[in-house]
Amino acid sequence: MGIWPFSIEPKPGCATKDRRGETMQNFINVILPIPLEKLFTYRVTQDEADFLLPGMRVAVPFGKSKIYTALVNEVHTTPPEVYEAKDIHQVLSEHPLVNTIQLKHWQWIANYYMCTIGEVFRTAVPSAFLLESETLILKNDRAEVDEMSLKDDEFLVFEALQHQSSLKVHEVSAIVERKNVLPILNRLIEKNVILLKEELYEQYKPKLVRYLRLGSAHTSEAGLEKLLESLTRAPKQSQVVLSLFQLQAVRKKPIKVTDLEQTSGSSKAVIKSLVDKAILEEYFIQTDRVNYDGEDGEYDLKSLNEYQEKALDDIKQNFKNQKVTLLKGVTSSGKTEVYVKLLEECILEGKQGLYLLPEIALTTQLIARLQDYFGSKVSVYHSKYSIQERVEVWNNVLDKKPKAQIVIGARSAMFLPFSSLGLIIVDEEHEGSFKQFDPAPRYHARDAAIVLANLHGANILLGSATPSIESFYNAKKEKYGFAEITRRYGNVVMPDIELVDIKEQNRKKRMKGHFSERLLEEITETLDAGEQVILFQNRRGYAPILECTTCGHSPQCPNCDVSLTYHQYKKQLRCHYCSHNIALQESCQACGSQTLDTKGFGTEQVEQELHTLFPKAKVGRMDLDTTRGKYGYEKIITAFEQQELDILVGTQMLTKGLDFRNVNLVGIMNADSLLNFPDYRAHERSFQLLTQVSGRAGRTKKRGKVIIQTYNPYHQILKQVSTNDYDEMFKEQLYEREQYKYPPVNRIIKITFKHKEYNKLNDAADWFAKGLRNVFGGSVLGPEYPPVARIRNQYLKHVIVKINHEQSLVKTKNSIRRIEKSFNAISFYRSVRVIYNVDHI
Repeated sequence: MGIWPFSIEPKPGCATKDRRGETMQNFINVILPIPLEKLFTYRVTQDEADFLLPGMRVAVPFGKSKIYTALVNEVHTTPPEVYEAKDIHQVLSEHPLVNTIQLKHWQWIANYYMCTIGEVFRTAVPSAFLLESETLILKNDRAEVDEMSLKDDEFLVFEALQHQSSLKVHEVSAIVERKNVLPILNRLIEKNVILLKEELYEQYKPKLVRYLRLGSAHTSEAGLEKLLESLTRAPKQSQVVLSLFQLQAVRKKPIKVTDLEQTSGSSKAVIKSLVDKAILEEYFIQTDRVNYDGEDGEYDLKSLNEYQEKALDDIKQNFKNQKVTLLKGVTSSGKTEVYVKLLEECILEGKQGLYLLPEIALTTQLIARLQDYFGSKVSVYHSKYSIQERVEVWNNVLDKKPKAQIVIGARSAMFLPFSSLGLIIVDEEHEGSFKQFDPAPRYHARDAAIVLANLHGANILLGSATPSIESFYNAKKEKYGFAEITRRYGNVVMPDIELVDIKEQNRKKRMKGHFSERLLEEITETLDAGEQVILFQNRRGYAPILECTTCGHSPQCPNCDVSLTYHQYKKQLRCHYCSHNIALQESCQACGSQTLDTKGFGTEQVEQELHTLFPKAKVGRMDLDTTRGKYGYEKIITAFEQQELDILVGTQMLTKGLDFRNVNLVGIMNADSLLNFPDYRAHERSFQLLTQVSGRAGRTKKRGKVIIQTYNPYHQILKQVSTNDYDEMFKEQLYEREQYKYPPVNRIIKITFKHKEYNKLNDAADWFAKGLRNVFGGSVLGPEYPPVARIRNQYLKHVIVKINHEQSLVKTKNSIRRIEKSFNAISFYRSVRVIYNVDHI
């Protein structure tokens, strides 16, 4: 890490004069990456005011000693009324990091989702840009120190500073073997032993690749001849020089050190000695960490069938009318090919394209497909990329480089600094993963992307086989345009869906573990035919509950109101909310009995049962535990695509848009866990999830098979899934939502209260809810505890405010904010955290 080099030297007292000859000072309003309601104002010199533009980074002091990275919002000459403006610390960039459209978009997100623009700033920008100062501890050379007056821990710090010019806080912590070192530092400051200094560090390091060329003294023919003669007694060095010529003749490109090592078969030491003798010169070229190695435009775009062509024409017609457009296409209908055609047109117009996906697993498979068509024009942006890689993608988009004409990524990709956005595609738009829950801003990427497209004057397409009730409702009301593909690509028949009653199977003792007779039959047939199987169980781990059969005790998380999940692979019990874990107990903690048994089952248990039932089959598992690494998704998906695995067990990350050509059977282990969920969207989500996972079966010529295991085969949603009747599901759900005033007919704001004290939380939530009822009457629900009422030692309580479409959303939010101000004025309630979730899903 290096200290940021770029700075305009501040000139204290530098100011201009207005027409009347009065001294006029210059100021900037900045956005700080912390939750502040208002923008903060700082003083700048005339030179800085002339240089600075909105979106540029500046380092500013805030609080007693902290220095933050802030963004310039505007340059002006109006001093703040309430406080004396401080000078900025330094200017951090020569060009704006974000553009004015982004700043408008951030402001909309902050206003709509009831958070601050500082919170949006912190989420939107890669953290490498958000430099925060680090406290350095220096020895006070001017003071005379009486070593006898120092306590033991103070003396350790003093002694360390005799050998080092400065120490960081974590280094002091290691020296004195204590976490909290502030009392020690404060005592040393009082005794004039140390000084504190804030230093700002740049986190991003460009990647420099080392190259070699022949030293300038040997480039002439005479010089070269002389060199080769001098190397006759050093055959290894001579071989390196000759290999360099060979590579230069073939490649006509700079030669990497690693390539020269490989070609010449020599060691690093031999090359180093040639560099030391100035026979070879080394130089560095800055390169991006992620590069596309294939040929550009290697594959031609597939021709569309008549159904895809019709959908494409409808989409273009809606785009002409400047409408947000919803594309409803059954699973495996070839929606991606339609997207690719639209992206191609977008690039030909010289515009940028953004392709948003809900799940990183999906980007893995889609990147390869898009790169086949567009080559190096495709960039990827999501949280599994390192900070350094994300900075490079950000800079490429900012500079409008050809390698970032199309960006594919998860919801955070929407925050990139596009300047000529022409098209946004939101694939699998119904997915809950597009909504951010923690921390603020709790935005929905689909809705925020619609506003972003509007600000850019860009087209936006929402795609799904099972659209969200809200989007389909907007299409029905003609607020959105609509296009549909009703047939699978290649006229492949939709899969045959069969419901299996496991209550009946259990009664007749025909279950083997968690597998019904029917599912085992189908798996055997599929494997014998050389085809692949996907099994879906929406719970990771081995079993959700470990129970003592003697006294009924099951281990609970000490920090959350939830039982610990048993993970057999690591032989541990783990909390899925706070990650607290303990080793597997040999006996019951309550009664000491060794009669421990598991209740329920997760993906780990399904995988283990498959090893027993099908010992010859190669089984893989795809859940949060197996995809933690950067390439976790890629390895599993590639192995399954290349048929190195016969059966893939997974959670809902399996369900979204993945395209496996050889899968003929999909098994859903237990559909009831999805249906019986305390949420008004449970039935809609169940339909979407089951339809999506069913869509992974039979995507080529042969008709696929789906087996859904359930205790309630007569459930309305399961019948609708088995007949693929989206319209019937939509009508039913809309009727229920109208009756109980839920979206899309009403808007909802969920307000969560959080505190470690149970009684204080109850009082606070009741007070706030009473205030809301005084304003909104009967449209306020709660306060009520959620199913898991304590997470990380914080108790939670929810209040829901329902807002009908005649009611002004802005006025409603202002009323809630006024109640919050009165709430915060009561000192007893001030420590209770209030969290807003607008359009909660």
